Amino acid sequence: MNAFVSLQAEALQQTPLSVPMPALSKPPLLGLAGVFLAAIMAGLNSRVGALALADVRGALGFGFDDASWLNTAYNAGELVAMPFATWFAITLSVRRFELWMIVTCALLALILPFVRDLHLLMGLRFTQGVASGTLIPVLMMAALKFLPPPIRLYGLPLYAMTATLAPNLSIWLAGYWTDGVHDWRWVYWQVVPLALMAAVLVARGMPQESIQRARFGQANWFGMACGATALVLIAIALDQGVRLDWLASPLIASSLSIGAALLAVYLISEWYHPAPFIKLQILGRRNLAVGCTLFVCLLVVLTSSSLLPISHLGALQAYRPLQMASIGMIVALPQLVLGFAVSLLLYQKWIDARLVLCAGLCLIALACLSGAQLTSDWNGEQFVAAQILQAFGQPMAIVSMLFLITSVVQPTEGPFVAGTINGLRALGALAGAALVTQFMTVRGRFHADLLLDHAATVDQALPNLLAPSELARVIGQQALVLSIADAYRVLAVLALLLIPLVLRFTYIAPPLQRAAAARPSAQPSAG
Repeated sequence: MNAFVSLQAEALQQTPLSVPMPALSKPPLLGLAGVFLAAIMAGLNSRVGALALADVRGALGFGFDDASWLNTAYNAGELVAMPFATWFAITLSVRRFELWMIVTCALLALILPFVRDLHLLMGLRFTQGVASGTLIPVLMMAALKFLPPPIRLYGLPLYAMTATLAPNLSIWLAGYWTDGVHDWRWVYWQVVPLALMAAVLVARGMPQESIQRARFGQANWFGMACGATALVLIAIALDQGVRLDWLASPLIASSLSIGAALLAVYLISEWYHPAPFIKLQILGRRNLAVGCTLFVCLLVVLTSSSLLPISHLGALQAYRPLQMASIGMIVALPQLVLGFAVSLLLYQKWIDARLVLCAGLCLIALACLSGAQLTSDWNGEQFVAAQILQAFGQPMAIVSMLFLITSVVQPTEGPFVAGTINGLRALGALAGAALVTQFMTVRGRFHADLLLDHAATVDQALPNLLAPSELARVIGQQALVLSIADAYRVLAVLALLLIPLVLRFTYIAPPLQRAAAARPSAQPSAG
C-alpha cells in the first residue's frame, strides 16, 4: 500500500471508532441534501436544454446553425466554472457561494423565455452555464468535507447520480415540457422549484463562515485568465467541430490551437504557483492518475446509453422526446437505489472494488453489444435489454471508481480533487459526444458509399427497381443504422480495454476494515 494510504490510516487512528458508523448531525446532512439537489438541477438544466433545442428555436424563430450556439454557450460556461468552483466555495464559504449560484441559476431561468435576441440569449445561457457548472464540483467537495471516511461511500452515489440519473431523466423531462405540457418555457423554468428547495436546505444546513479575503491576494489570477479562455475555446471547438467540419473551419482550427496553447500555459503556471486552483501534483498518486484517465474514457463509453438510442429513434422512427422517455427512465430510476446498493456492497470485507468496477464495465460492454444488433425496424422496446444492463453497469463502474479515487484523498484536499475531476468530467462529456458523433458521420459516409455502389450493381441487373429519391432515402437510413451499430461495437471494445487499466488501481480495503485495522494501534496496550 502506498505511503498516502498509510497517512490515511494514521488519520483514522486519531479518531477511535466506538461505533461501526459515525453519526452526523442533522444540519450538515440537510446542507448536503441541498447541495445534491442543486447539482441535479444543474445536470437537468444542461441536458434538457439540449434535448428540447429544436422546440426552443422553433418557438423563437432561430435557424438551426444559429440556435446550436445556445448549447455551445452553456457548455462553455459550465466547463469554465468547474476547475475553479471549489476555490471560490472555500474562499467565500460553501453556504454563501452555493446560495449565490443557486439564486443566479433561478433568476436567469425566469428571464430566459422572454429574451428574443439571440446574442443576448447566448450571453445569459453562458452565465447560467457558469453558475450551474459550480454546483456539481461543490457536491463532491462537500461530500469529502462533511462525510467521515467510514461512511463517505454513502455520499458517492449522490455524486454518481449527477452522471447517471440526470442525463437519462432529462429525456423524459424534455418530452414532458414540449409534448405533455406543450409549453417550451418550462425547459428553463423547471429549475426554479428545485432551486428553491436546494436554497432552503443549504441555508439551514451549511455552517455560516466568514470570507477568507487573504486568499484573493494569493490566487493564480494570471493562470485563471489563461485557463478560462482556453476552456472556452476548447468548448467551442468540441461542440461545433462536427457541424463545421473540424480543421476545415478556420474558427475550429484557431480555437483548438490557441486553446491548447493557453491550456498548457495555465497548467504550467498551476504547477509552480504556491496557491493553485487545482493541485496537479496530487496526480502523482496512482489511484488519482489512473482514475482521472479512466473517468474521461468512461464518459465516452456512457454515450452508449443516451446518445446512440436517441440518434436511432429520433432519425429513423421520428420519435419525439416524450416517446423516447422510457429509454432514459430505464437507466435513470434504478439509480435511486442501485448506487447505494453498490456502496453497501463495497463495505463488505470480501469485496475488491476493482472487481466490482470491472464487472460494471463488462455489463456496459454487453449492453453495447446488445445495442449493436439493431436494425432499421428497432423501436423503443428493442433497446430495453441494453438499457437494463446499462442501469446495473453504470453505478457499479462509477461508484467503485469514485471510491478508489477518493480513498487516497484527505478532506483538506477535497477542493483540489473535486476541481480536477469535474473539469475532466465536463471536458470528457464534450469530447465523448464529439468523438462519437464524428465517428458516426465518417462511418455513415463509408456505408453510404458501399451501399450506393451495391445499388448501382443491382440496378444494372434489375433496372428501375427503386426511384432515385426512394433509393437515396433507403441508403441514408441503412447507413445510419450501420454507423450506430459500429459505434456500439467500438464503445463495447473500449469498455473492455479499460479493464486492464482498472487493475492498475492500488487495492483499497473497505472503509470499516481499514478503520478496524487502524483501531488497535490507537488503543493503549493492556500491559
